[in-house]
Amino acid sequence: MADIIPEIQERRARRGFSDKPVSRETVERILTAGTMAASCSNKQSWRFMACTEGEGLETAREALLGGNYWAKVAPVLVVVTTRDELDCQLNDNRNYAQFDTGMAVAGMLLQATREGMYAHPMAGFDPLKLRESFGIEAETSVITIIAIGYPGDASNLNEKHAASEVSERERKELNEVVQWNSWSSLS
Repeated sequence: MADIIPEIQERRARRGFSDKPVSRETVERILTAGTMAASCSNKQSWRFMACTEGEGLETAREALLGGNYWAKVAPVLVVVTTRDELDCQLNDNRNYAQFDTGMAVAGMLLQATREGMYAHPMAGFDPLKLRESFGIEAETSVITIIAIGYPGDASNLNEKHAASEVSERERKELNEVVQWNSWSSLS
């Protein structure tokens, strides 16, 4: 029987980043892994803005909210966006763009893990600031920012985040999230 892919088991949302630069080739491999994701009718609705230096990186860092202070050390911030019209519009009003973009992000997280790096997606940012600073159109959804970098020193983390760096990974048991052959109310 096959085992779970090691990168899936090893990936964690770590925060103790090093400021060591990441080569463009490595960033491109991580982004390429994202582009390899499955998508509805192969529409590939994701769009990534890799901020790796200068004003672009500083502007992305400035959009992070206070709880994501730790991500300002990361040498790469990837702004992940999509638009509903870039993907399948199904007859029951399901827009696949965000789902497909999430699968692309998962590919990037796993590739970064394979590269021996951390990749941590965040919801704690100001999308309006990003829109204004980078000229992102109103119809474009800013989904997440992913901090990417090498493992580093966790001494700059607050007590809660420092504890999470060394804690055991917590996942719900399969029987808490899987139902077989019939549906009962979510809990």
